[in-house]
Amino acid sequence: MLADLAAALVVVGLIAYVVLGGADFGTGVWDVTARDESMRARIKRSMGPVWEANHVWLIFILVIVWTAFPRAFGSITSTLALPLFLAAVGIIFRGGAFALRGEAATMFEQRGLGATFALSSVLVPFFLGAAVGGIASGRVPVGNAAGDAISSWLNETSVTIGLISVVTGAHVAAVFLGADAERAGETGLVRAFRVRALGSGVVAGALALAGLFVVRSDVPDLYDGLTSGAGLACVIVSAVAGVATLALEWRSRFEAARYTVAAAVGSIVAGFALAQRPYFLPPELTVDEAAAPDATLAALLACAAGGLCLLVPALVWLFRLQLSGRLDSRSNT
Repeated sequence: MLADLAAALVVVGLIAYVVLGGADFGTGVWDVTARDESMRARIKRSMGPVWEANHVWLIFILVIVWTAFPRAFGSITSTLALPLFLAAVGIIFRGGAFALRGEAATMFEQRGLGATFALSSVLVPFFLGAAVGGIASGRVPVGNAAGDAISSWLNETSVTIGLISVVTGAHVAAVFLGADAERAGETGLVRAFRVRALGSGVVAGALALAGLFVVRSDVPDLYDGLTSGAGLACVIVSAVAGVATLALEWRSRFEAARYTVAAAVGSIVAGFALAQRPYFLPPELTVDEAAAPDATLAALLACAAGGLCLLVPALVWLFRLQLSGRLDSRSNT
């Protein structure tokens, strides 16, 4: 019971990070393809107040897994050390580039920081998605660096999930940015982000469908979990919410699309988690086997509950201020 609750916290953290952090990374795709400075200014105004807060969920996930599932944590971080290290470096470089880009003294520096921001925005979700693909495909055995350092994350399933992570983040970002632009009365940007949201949504859906065929060939057990029971239910909810998002974008219902796109992404994350139950590291380490002693889990859950009582209201208030436009100061451009 305690182990399942801790695992549920990990899934909640993953959903929050994939939706919010994914949107954060996705802005880098649109930043590098922006045709004028007004789009980059919108991205900066939308990201500025919240981009650091989004990474709280990554820390949350790491702490929960490290404490509640130490055997799994050691196996994951040793076998998948390379993609996780590259993702961490990318997060650092991306944050530095975003913070310093407005202070560039020359055009060369401006372009260099912009390229660093854009490249990191693509590579970080790819490497994180590839790491998740390595776990889901059963290529992370139990033990210190027991798996192959390269093929554990550079394989069909991992590459597919990495690409889906990049495109999905770009789609969520376009939906969110379009809603922000509409709120601010930036008509030209609304149209631009609407086109991007529709295009990236179609590509994300096509990749997700292709991913099912990849998983069927590479990881039959995971495919079976995604096409039956609770896993299938989540896949259906994700598909319906994804189609609803495209319909809302087509009808210029940008604010409502925020919630349907979050539901689409969150449902598929939950579906992957449910599809591999009862395993934490399939096909050999279950959630119960990976769990720390009950005393540790009880203390962790109590601390997590107290922390979430402080964290969630603070984040809700931050996003309410952002969505209401009260933090959207044009002086930030």
